[in-house]
Amino acid sequence: MLLRINDHIVNGASFHPSPHKDERPIANDISLLVIHGISLPAGEFGGPHVDDLFMGCLDCAAHSSFEPLEGMRVSAHCFIRRDGALVQYVPFHQRAWHAGVSQWAGRERCNDFSIGIELEGTDVAPYTEEQYETLVQLSCALMATYPEITLDRVIGHEHIAPGRKTDPGPAFDWEMFKRRLRGITNDSGTQ
Repeated sequence: MLLRINDHIVNGASFHPSPHKDERPIANDISLLVIHGISLPAGEFGGPHVDDLFMGCLDCAAHSSFEPLEGMRVSAHCFIRRDGALVQYVPFHQRAWHAGVSQWAGRERCNDFSIGIELEGTDVAPYTEEQYETLVQLSCALMATYPEITLDRVIGHEHIAPGRKTDPGPAFDWEMFKRRLRGITNDSGTQ
């Protein structure tokens, strides 16, 4: 399916509106795409816990590793499951709370001007072909809709919070992802 964005929502995505969002300080200031990796508990896939975290209803007693997440208010714009299924939590024109303390190209507070996409995974487990397919399609749709997001402004959480974050990590194939993205954007005229 070809992904398209209408009114800041992706067609074909399941939409679960997160309460963890607010307005961007400068409307339409969207110029960075940040790729993340997440699994809850760490290394376990397919459960409801990531969705629960972004929706603000994670039962922190469900697993001992969840204790530090008590009271945490985080979200992402989208989450791509291992099977490529896409969930959207925050409309793109609003600010999701995914980056934390961050900086890119001399600007701090990357949440203000970025879109955050979470991939279900870990730094060391290879991401799936289905995830790459969905991520490439979504990235192309975002670049077409928000033209200030260019190939050199598609980066990882590790790049905006070095030393603090490592995701999506060495398991993420940046070379292949950027090559596929470049091929599609060149074919469509999007840069």
